[in-house]
Amino acid sequence: MTEQRIGIIDIGSNSIRLVIYERTANGAHRVIDGSKRAARLSEQIDENGNIPAHAVHELSDTLNHFRLICAHHQAGHIRAAATAAIRNAGNRKQVLQQIESETSLRVELLSGEEEAGYGFLGMINSMDVKDGFLIDIGGGSTEVSLFRDRSLVHSVSFPFGSVSATRRFGSKGILENADLRELEAYIQETAAREPWIGQSPGLPLIGVGGTVRAFGKIHQAQLKYSFSSSHNYPIPGQDVDRMFEQLRMLPLNKRRQVAGLSKDRVDIIVPGIAILRTLFKLMQATHYVVCGSGLRDGLFYATRFPDRPRLDNVLSYSVNNLAALHPELPRQHVSQVNRTALLLFDQLRQKHPFPERARLWIDTASTLFRIGTSIDYNDYKKHTFYLMVNSHIYGLSHRETLLCSAIASYKNKGRVKQLVSAYKPLLDETDAATIGMLGTLLQLSIALDRSETQAIGRLETELTESKLLLRAVRAEGSLAVERQEVNSLAAEFKKVWGLTPVLLLPDYR
Repeated sequence: MTEQRIGIIDIGSNSIRLVIYERTANGAHRVIDGSKRAARLSEQIDENGNIPAHAVHELSDTLNHFRLICAHHQAGHIRAAATAAIRNAGNRKQVLQQIESETSLRVELLSGEEEAGYGFLGMINSMDVKDGFLIDIGGGSTEVSLFRDRSLVHSVSFPFGSVSATRRFGSKGILENADLRELEAYIQETAAREPWIGQSPGLPLIGVGGTVRAFGKIHQAQLKYSFSSSHNYPIPGQDVDRMFEQLRMLPLNKRRQVAGLSKDRVDIIVPGIAILRTLFKLMQATHYVVCGSGLRDGLFYATRFPDRPRLDNVLSYSVNNLAALHPELPRQHVSQVNRTALLLFDQLRQKHPFPERARLWIDTASTLFRIGTSIDYNDYKKHTFYLMVNSHIYGLSHRETLLCSAIASYKNKGRVKQLVSAYKPLLDETDAATIGMLGTLLQLSIALDRSETQAIGRLETELTESKLLLRAVRAEGSLAVERQEVNSLAAEFKKVWGLTPVLLLPDYR
């Protein structure tokens, strides 16, 4: 049995999902497979509050299918967890026994507090945010949490979700005015038992789960948004209100044609957003943020790192994990370039006042600039840009991801103009200038180890009126390759920085 691969199964009220995580030989983690099956367990609960045996048998069939996928990948451990639909069933004990009898899987029945805790863990390990509210609207329950300084302060699980609210208040997904008022009153009455929800105004509301992700995709489709990820995507409150009314007015056949909305959410999206916006107003939140991570990710971190599941530095972990997924990288060369880039940045920021987080950008870019060689060395910059933009670099906004990717793959000003044009309005001319400056700085750092031998043991820098003096205090060999590369970059660097870089050997001190 191998522990290098873990299968996580989330038995939700609306769907059942499998994700298989792998730990590579280099210690990196990645998702290698996944599957989703519609369940609608909340809809199948009978008048006595029980889940009928035939529905449990269908669930077992899905779980056995997932077990086969895990076996195919030689997953050494499978962790299956169930949430509101089974938790709220009157016959939950018999349901769990039937599942174990038919699948040999022992399913954890998460309490509402545990569900909120794992959802928070998944979110906080994928976002650089200190304070806020977190909401997870499932099919049969809604978890709400308040966190401060990246630590959970309060959490509660409410007994309503997108499926159960549709069943109770919305006839086949159509929410008339009277039904909407009744649903909002029910949510307000239930939330009033948790007064802390209204006592921290001015914070963002971060949403995990299918309802929020679906709305984020609809919003991006309407805007023709130029970035392909919905994770860490901000949405103004008024946009949610406007689009909620648009969706509510559409009959189901028209709603099926809405770009970004999956067919299995057509009938439950409107009650789900009704829950979202009602709680948003009670919190007096500033805006929404879509989070692509959640319960399954939290279960993974808790399983893989049981002693310290919460990451101290989301961006650093994510960048190093992405680098480790490309084992062919010349590690010592990349480390040397990274150290040099940070040294040069700290020196040059005296001349140019960069944004506060710019050091994080050059740190990220100088750690990942060579990952494109895993596809093709001859055009690796293009592949580096693609890989960075389409990988999850947690801890960065969409704009910052584009900035770091452009810096890491920098060629010339012309290429930067093309990027800015393709990704408007996320990038603008000010960003183009930043990319040019940090991109040339990275190119100079690469030139200073062009032989990839780490021949410069120690580098000191000095700024004059017109030059950037680079003194190789400790060096091996003539540094002929490095000097040639620095000289060939000098004209471009001077255009951008107004400084000519000059590499001085120890003899010149």
